Amino acid sequence: MKRILYIGNKLNSKKSNVTSIDTLVPLFENEGYTLYYASSRINKGLRLFEMLLACIRYRKQVDFVIIDTYSTLNFYYALLCSQLCRILKLNYIPSLNGGNLPKRLRENAMFCKLIFKNAYKNVSPSLYLKNAFEAFGYSNIVYIPNAIELQLYDFKQRGFLEVKLFWVRAFSKIYNPSLAVKTLKTLQNKGITASLCMVGPDVDGSLAEVKALAKKLQVEVMFTGKLTKPEWIALSKDYNIFINTTNFDNMPVSVIEAMALGLPIVSTNVGGMPFLIEHGHDGMLVHPNSMDEFVNAITWIVAHPNDTKKMALNARKKVEQFDWEVVKREWHSLLR
Repeated sequence: MKRILYIGNKLNSKKSNVTSIDTLVPLFENEGYTLYYASSRINKGLRLFEMLLACIRYRKQVDFVIIDTYSTLNFYYALLCSQLCRILKLNYIPSLNGGNLPKRLRENAMFCKLIFKNAYKNVSPSLYLKNAFEAFGYSNIVYIPNAIELQLYDFKQRGFLEVKLFWVRAFSKIYNPSLAVKTLKTLQNKGITASLCMVGPDVDGSLAEVKALAKKLQVEVMFTGKLTKPEWIALSKDYNIFINTTNFDNMPVSVIEAMALGLPIVSTNVGGMPFLIEHGHDGMLVHPNSMDEFVNAITWIVAHPNDTKKMALNARKKVEQFDWEVVKREWHSLLR
């Protein structure tokens, strides 16, 4: 089996959700691959140093270097690590995780060419990013979706006697968590019995802002902080609608997981979401930052329980293609 160095943010901290490196490393190891990885350092400078050092340290031991590539500041980790891989003549594979990477393609064209044109292959977990990269002239893009272990997600049909909203994401401005609280308030103002649970770590101080907003609007919201996957999956059984309020997105695993669990989805129609959800067939899509559209979609779900149950079944069937037993074939083919 091949030997892989995985470059990514394996932080396991209270301020970070599970990332691709956390998910894929154990799955690859279970398939017989030898894995090295970097970095778990919280300090960004030390993290970058460990990433670069790992490329040098394992240069004669690995066949491929996979680099998690985001559209935020971590974009520059990928830039520096990829160029070091070029110097060391290592085959590197950017894993395209940033929902706002098309903006990078427009605004940082030279840096993007250095990273992506010289890659062995670029792996896109969404057709959205694959199409975006191809539109900029990149032909070395391989679509391999984010994977889940489907047997871990028990499908449950929900009832809708009251609205129980479930939100799972990091508290960051780009994910627009305050919209969830505003939506809850509007539902209650309409006389609808509604509650909201928000799961996730605080990244940029947004959690305090959202808590202050909930207090100002006089709505009670359950804030759990960061939970393990088994913990939030167990908690999800008490809720009946999953809302995704983000302003930017790629192919979020949390939404795929919610679809597997039978939670009807209401999401903003951004980034890779229309490539994942067909509006009215396996979920509901609304314009970003549109509280009224969220409220309308949620009230439609409550008023049409039979149609919603069909949507949930369609969503579960769709995400069967994201089961690791299916997705791993694409990775085997790429790394062969």
